[in-house]
Amino acid sequence: MTDRIPAAILGATGMVGQRFIQLLEHHPLFRIGAVLASARSAGKTYAEATNWVLDTPMPASVHAMVLLEPDALPPCEWVFSALPGSLAGPVETRLAADGHLVCSNASAHRMDPLVPLIIPEVNGDHLEILPRQRQVKGWEGTLITAPNCTTTVLALALKPLHDAFRIESMHAVSMQGLSGAGYPGVPALDIIDNILPYIKGEEEKLVDETRKLLGTVGANGIAAAAFAASAQCNRVPVREGHFICANIRFARKPSVDEVIAALERFEAPAVAGLPSAPPRPVLVTRDPARPQPRLDRAAGGGMSVTVGRVQRSGTADIRLVALGHNTLRGAAGGALLNGEWLLKVLKA
Repeated sequence: MTDRIPAAILGATGMVGQRFIQLLEHHPLFRIGAVLASARSAGKTYAEATNWVLDTPMPASVHAMVLLEPDALPPCEWVFSALPGSLAGPVETRLAADGHLVCSNASAHRMDPLVPLIIPEVNGDHLEILPRQRQVKGWEGTLITAPNCTTTVLALALKPLHDAFRIESMHAVSMQGLSGAGYPGVPALDIIDNILPYIKGEEEKLVDETRKLLGTVGANGIAAAAFAASAQCNRVPVREGHFICANIRFARKPSVDEVIAALERFEAPAVAGLPSAPPRPVLVTRDPARPQPRLDRAAGGGMSVTVGRVQRSGTADIRLVALGHNTLRGAAGGALLNGEWLLKVLKA
């Protein structure tokens, strides 16, 4: 543990930033080297500035750490970004240009064809675009991004099926937990006894990011998969866990048993030994009443996606549901796993 790599956390006081703090407390490869936040919080200690909302105590090691502005980053080569998408763009660009290795959870650069959008078990090979990224952008460092929390759940469920049967079209309906809106998030009077059928930008992210994740690396960057897709995204009164109903048409028509077998076979041996990687990235349940957020979001330490209700579809080929933990697998945990994967690739 004494040789752990110091890493800076951008946006350290927010909900995703707090998850980074929580996950890095005893991480075997990385340690918290600096905490950064807005000018409003800079100069305060982490304990003074942070409204800690997680279900474990704030680690004592960060209580007295002084928050810095992003422009005052100390010499930490590694950076984990939990900045809001509206702020992340120029900050992450500058850090990558200056030689930092930036693993971002923000949305600002996800759709740049020269910035890999990574789930290691899904498309870890997309890191091969990084030399081209540095060449074209003139960066000394590099930038990789993690997908939107809902996209992460869907893409992990679709990856083994796209490989085995080739997706032709897909429609997804999400029911997304409240923590996906950050803290304080959605007003109580808007969500109690209610469902909100619109989350700004979410449907576009779910479609575009999923196709990029399942795409291929080419000479000009990452080309998205060509299947047709649509999405409808809803906010529901669940604290954590994003739940997706998907209706899928395939080029090769699988049976229900073949779909279940493909999901159960899915492995990523190159990723399996990384500290944040779950024993199995996708779990399958045959219980007709599962998965459920309260019962299944913590599967694999919150890093596994659970798929259930695999059935024939009356309008496509197969329908299924998928559930994942949005602030662990879908946010800080996913970006931290990306950092572990990048470190392994750089050392290879």
